[in-house]
Amino acid sequence: MNGNTAAAEHPAASSAPVWAAVFSMSFGVFGLVGAEFLPASLLTPMAADLGVTEGMAGQAVTATAAMGLVASLTVAALTRGIDRRRVLLAFSVLLVLSNLVVAFAANVQVLLLGRILLGAALGGFWSLSTAMVMRLVPAASVPKALSIVVSGVSAATIFAAPVGSYVGDLWGWRAVFAGAAGLGVIAFAIQFATLPSLPPRGRSQFGTLIKLMSRREIALAMLAALMVFTGHMSLFTYIRPFLEGVTGIGVTGISVTLLAFGIANFLGNYLGSLLVARSLRLTLAIMPLTIGGLAFLLAGVGGTFATDLAMIALWGLAFGTVPVAWSAWIARSLPDEAESAGGLLVAAINLAIATGAAVGGVVLETSGIESVFLTSGTVLVLATATILAGVATGPAVAKAA
Repeated sequence: MNGNTAAAEHPAASSAPVWAAVFSMSFGVFGLVGAEFLPASLLTPMAADLGVTEGMAGQAVTATAAMGLVASLTVAALTRGIDRRRVLLAFSVLLVLSNLVVAFAANVQVLLLGRILLGAALGGFWSLSTAMVMRLVPAASVPKALSIVVSGVSAATIFAAPVGSYVGDLWGWRAVFAGAAGLGVIAFAIQFATLPSLPPRGRSQFGTLIKLMSRREIALAMLAALMVFTGHMSLFTYIRPFLEGVTGIGVTGISVTLLAFGIANFLGNYLGSLLVARSLRLTLAIMPLTIGGLAFLLAGVGGTFATDLAMIALWGLAFGTVPVAWSAWIARSLPDEAESAGGLLVAAINLAIATGAAVGGVVLETSGIESVFLTSGTVLVLATATILAGVATGPAVAKAA
């Protein structure tokens, strides 16, 4: 079975209601990722209310990422006999439950339990998302559909932190998570109304992950993806110290810069679908090289607000294409094992989040913020070299698995 057959086999693959399902998945992403980002803007009041340090409250992020890593590797196999519509709806239920548990948490242990539930929903959703999109639209429309789904991340990046901070200041942090639960209910309702039945396919088993990673081209692709996302996360995690220490701007300037990054990132999702249609290989390779080059420039000549704002916006635009390109790579290269391959990719991304933050923190403490950007730029250049050397994206990847 090739990619075209896999996409066309679904009877509703070219009908309007299926595009509605794609948009419902994007709205679900907005809810999931928005909830993931909320602690960043609410950490201080959360810690004060629960009587813990901000560092302890910050483990809400760690708990979500750790569970996301586990879920990304296990969900496809654990749910291999269940209709994918039901599985996706279950993730929306978990989103609602997670936010309600956090909103009514009496202590940090209950808070972490809620965040673990969110991690299960996040990791599970992302591991299955590419495979589901491949069945909702014709093969030629997969890049466009993926960009729509991924745009939910950018929308969450733009709105979650500022809205969460504003509403939290007005009505308290618990009201913010209660509102996020409400978004989850809306996501469930939209998905219930639009998602068609998607009986399970493929051979999603735990052994499949090992078999995939034993293939040299798959292992190199996962290594390259890990490097790309590690380089980006080590940059993005420490962008505020850079803006404060190098650019020399205050909170208002930082907010404007991050907003520009988020809007550019949103546009990059749609740019990614256009570039992938022209050349998947060049998109995979050029975008991390672009971000790496910007990291070197920011470290070397950064220091003025206008210049740094322009470079960071360009960075956001370039990174917006990255998840679209890697999802499209899975759709082309492993159409019959897209769920297992998607799980590997999500696991690599979750590992990259932890690795990028950890490595960046060590470099920051020992050598300063400019060294963080130089190190990240080097990792991104190495990622580009790995992609060009070992990640196949030509006609051969569309063959049957």
